[in-house]
Amino acid sequence: MTYLELLPIGIAGTGVYIPPQIITGEEIAARTGLPDFVVLDKMGIREIHIAGPEDTITTMAAKAARRALDAAGLDPLQLDAILYHGSEYKDHIVWSAASKIQQLLGAHNAFAFETYALCAGAPIAYKVARDMMRLDDRLQHVLLVSASRENDLIDFGNLRTRFMFNFGAGAAIFQRGLARNLVLESAARTDASLADTVVLTPAEEGLRLMPPEMGTLYGRLDVQDADTMAERLEQVSLANFVAVVTEAVERSGYALGDLRFLGITYMKASFFHEILAAVGLTPEQAVYLDHYGHIQSVDQVLALELGLTQGKIKEGNLIVLAGAGTGHSWSATAVRWG
Repeated sequence: MTYLELLPIGIAGTGVYIPPQIITGEEIAARTGLPDFVVLDKMGIREIHIAGPEDTITTMAAKAARRALDAAGLDPLQLDAILYHGSEYKDHIVWSAASKIQQLLGAHNAFAFETYALCAGAPIAYKVARDMMRLDDRLQHVLLVSASRENDLIDFGNLRTRFMFNFGAGAAIFQRGLARNLVLESAARTDASLADTVVLTPAEEGLRLMPPEMGTLYGRLDVQDADTMAERLEQVSLANFVAVVTEAVERSGYALGDLRFLGITYMKASFFHEILAAVGLTPEQAVYLDHYGHIQSVDQVLALELGLTQGKIKEGNLIVLAGAGTGHSWSATAVRWG
C-alpha cells in the first residue's frame, strides 16, 4: 500500500504568537561582551523576542492556538485533542500545561496531554498525532501547540548557553481526512552520549526552584563539559540532520531531489548553510530565523508560516520540518503542501 492510499491527515491551519518585546543583536553583544560581528554574523542573531511577565507558557500557547483555529475556520469545541509539545519550564512545576490551554480555549470536548523532546519535539509530536488520528476515527481535529520562555533561565554572560537565546508560541491543527497540506512520514534518532550535557543547575539568582517558604534555591540552564559536547556535535550533527531529512522524504515515497523547502530549527548561520547544501537546497528554499532566534519546538511552524508569507513554499511542494534538541535528538517530518 502506498502512502497516498492511506487515510490522509492534513494541516488545516497554523498560528504563531511572538512577544512584542525585542532585544537586538547589538544589545546581546553588549550583555555578553562579544563583538557585534560575532553575534550578528557568526551566531546570526539580528534580534530576538523576549517573553514578558504576562507571557506565560499557556497564555502564549492559547494565543497561537486561537490564530490556528481562525486559520482553520474551527470553533474550539470542534477540537478532539490538544497535544502540547513545548517547554517543560511551564507556569508551574510538575504540572499539565495542556489542560490549562484547553481551559483557556474553552475546548471542552477535547482531551489534553503532553509530549516532550525539547527542540526536536515538533516533528515527533506530528508523528504521534498523525498516527493516533489514523487509528482513531474519534480524532477529527487535533491541536498541536508549543511555547517557550527560557529567557528566564538564561544568563547572557554565560557563553556556554548562547545557543538558547529564545521565545514565543506556535500551533498547528491536524484534520482527519483532509487531502491537502498532507502530513507524511517522520524520522528521528538520538545520541544518548549527550544525555547529560544541558541541565538546570543551582544558582544564586534566576528561576526560583521551590516556593519561598521552602528555601532560596535558584537555577540556570548550563552546559556540562561544553568542549565534549561541541566536539561530539561536530562529529555527528550534520550526518544526523541529513539522515532524518532523507529518511522522512524517502519513507514518504519521494527522493531527496524532490525536496523544495526546509523549515529547520534556528542555529548558527554557517551550519544552517551547510545543512542546506547537504540536502541539495539553497537559502531561497529555507527561512533563517535571524529576526526571532531559537524558540524551541516553535521554530518549525514559524518557519512554515514565514516560508508561505515569503513565497518560498509553492502549491504541491514537498517540504520538511526538522529540529534537533539537547539530549541529543534529531527529527524531521515531511509535508506535501497544497
